[in-house]
Amino acid sequence: MPAPLNLPLARAALNRNSEARKDAQLLASLIVEGSAVCLFVSGDKVLGNSQGSGLRLIPVSLVTEIATSGMLAYLGQTIADEAGVAEGTAVVLVDLDAAGLAALEAAGHSQDGDWLTLRRSGFGLSARDAGLVAQALALVNWHRAHGFCANCGTASNVSQAGWSRTCLACKREVFPRNDPAIIVAIVDDEDRILLGSQGTWEENRWSILAGFVDAGETLHAAVEREMLEEAGVKVTDIKFIGSQPWPYPFSLMVGFTARARGEQNLQPDGLEIEKLRWFSREQIAAESQQLLLPGKSTISRAMIEHWYGAPLSSKSDAAPGSR
Repeated sequence: MPAPLNLPLARAALNRNSEARKDAQLLASLIVEGSAVCLFVSGDKVLGNSQGSGLRLIPVSLVTEIATSGMLAYLGQTIADEAGVAEGTAVVLVDLDAAGLAALEAAGHSQDGDWLTLRRSGFGLSARDAGLVAQALALVNWHRAHGFCANCGTASNVSQAGWSRTCLACKREVFPRNDPAIIVAIVDDEDRILLGSQGTWEENRWSILAGFVDAGETLHAAVEREMLEEAGVKVTDIKFIGSQPWPYPFSLMVGFTARARGEQNLQPDGLEIEKLRWFSREQIAAESQQLLLPGKSTISRAMIEHWYGAPLSSKSDAAPGSR
């Protein structure tokens, strides 16, 4: 495969400044001081600018009247001047509840067309904005899933400026984590790539194969197991090719190439994968306008294009992608 692999969400232009999270008054101080900017999240969307070309980061001094019971978190400091935000500016994540969203709209700071989804818009974001969106959505999704203590079942509070939760009863503290998942571009002896289709997908949607890493399992072992389980394919020559976050809900996609040696009897598992097919470069080129390939912000699309050797145009580019 040609190199290097360019991944749209494996970029960032932010100093996470993790030491500052230990200050229990950090968020309150940033709001009072007024120079920080806010990144707003509503559901699975983030607030973008009216041109749809990036994030809209609003100075906290302009939105202090927006009351929300949603989670606040300190994301870090910008490391370069960009889009009216100076280098070193603190960025605060605001997870809006329904009342907060209504207040933001009433104050004239947003309208329906300003909200971006990562699946549709992540490819076109700058390094700063791509890193912010991936970080913000993963953090929000983790908090939404961890409101109660796994040890005793009591509700937990957000702590460390949004980077931990502490149980109100047993005081157990937990921190955000990624769920590692492997994703694999398998090629055969004819240099064809193996793509699969799930039963719940639209007709003619295809992607490379992926799966979560089991407890106590290495990444390479997960590649071997998942490819055998999902496709009935035994693989060799497993090589790491890159990784990027995928905050649905809070995964880390770890990309590999692998080779299927000799004759392979493809066996889709019938649960996750319904159809499997080997594609040559000529077939991909001839059918690209009929194929629904993964979205441009996904690691799977990047890996398919990496194998192909050039960018591809797909019928799916105007619609949300998959992993």
